[in-house]
Amino acid sequence: MRALPLAAATLAAAFLLTACSDDDGGKDPGTGASAKAGGACAIGEMGVRVGPANAAPAAGDTGNVPVTITNKSGAKCTLDGLPGVDLVADGTTVTVESDPAATARKTNLAKGASISFTLTYVRGEKGGDRSLAVTSADFTLPGSTKTHGFTWSYGEVALKKDGQTPDATVSGFQESSD
Repeated sequence: MRALPLAAATLAAAFLLTACSDDDGGKDPGTGASAKAGGACAIGEMGVRVGPANAAPAAGDTGNVPVTITNKSGAKCTLDGLPGVDLVADGTTVTVESDPAATARKTNLAKGASISFTLTYVRGEKGGDRSLAVTSADFTLPGSTKTHGFTWSYGEVALKKDGQTPDATVSGFQESSD
């Protein structure tokens, strides 16, 4: 990975912090299905923060975009599996593969607790035929079809040799201290 000059790194960090959000979907955190039943975690009952990212500065470099979810429901909920991530570019949606090292596991998320996953990608060449000009990303939690979207501000994503699959992976859930 190439090093950025300090001023550029500081500026990039400032821009990336603007990509953070804390969105609970506008719902009363104590009224959802998981709050009542202790079932699967639902996106509408989670606070979501995207970033700050370690963005890939140039084509061929690797970047990481962490996503932290916080249980804002009235009770514990369960994550049983892996997060799903799709990248959106020019009206086309492509699915990001799970990292081969990611392990699907059942995790109970207590009220107020946080957990995270990381989207790792290789930066593509701007305007290149082996790049995907991503404008947004959507993710789902295991056991749910509801998505949470966020604006993609991390540059183009390289495509694998097949010219269709993004050179990106999503990790499994990791305990978070946030």
